[in-house]
Amino acid sequence: MRVIGLTGGIATGKSTVSNLFKANGFPVVDADVVARDVLKKGTGGWRKVVAAFGEEILLENGEVDRPKLGQIVFTDPSKRQLLNRLLASYISYGILWEVFKLWIKGCNTIILDVPLLFEAKMDRWTNPIIVVWVDPETQLKRLMERDRTSAQDAQNRINAQMPLDEKRSKADIVIDNNGSLEDLNENFRKILDQVTKPLTWTEFWLSRQGAIVAVVSIFSGVLGCKKLVARL
Repeated sequence: MRVIGLTGGIATGKSTVSNLFKANGFPVVDADVVARDVLKKGTGGWRKVVAAFGEEILLENGEVDRPKLGQIVFTDPSKRQLLNRLLASYISYGILWEVFKLWIKGCNTIILDVPLLFEAKMDRWTNPIIVVWVDPETQLKRLMERDRTSAQDAQNRINAQMPLDEKRSKADIVIDNNGSLEDLNENFRKILDQVTKPLTWTEFWLSRQGAIVAVVSIFSGVLGCKKLVARL
């Protein structure tokens, strides 16, 4: 099975690329969706976060006020690190569970959409790694326009993440998204051949089909050995 890592930075267009993969029939495991699930009221992640940050981060219905929590952690690196430590195991388990369900279904290629792919060390599970990149000025401008926030608040959120140029240096494939949506669609089409090439033997043996072939081969080998021994 081929697990493709997709990452980028805030306001780089990673979600747009993720949607392009979905539109082209690729199953996508979205870490943001998993993260929302592990913070739902009553879950283990919810209890740990409320214990650490207090009930003032809750809405009236008891759910976590995500924008409020985000504002707290984006302005305080120590609290951001605390939140990451509290939720890391829950998010990792959730992602692995989603990947496993797609493996059971027989999916040969999966897109792992993880904003903190490198920070969470999940890049070691993926190949190739795709980074959606824009220059700093474009990133700041788009974030300010998208969230209607000040330049300082937007820059704080950008600074809370690994620099895009560092992510770019670790990538196997870089999608430059400084241009228009049409440019992005064109750049996306150019990489499809790279991600749809036939599975390597290693990837095949990790797929459900490969596992079935391996089990059948082992079973047939055992039966063959029994028959051979019976003739002796």
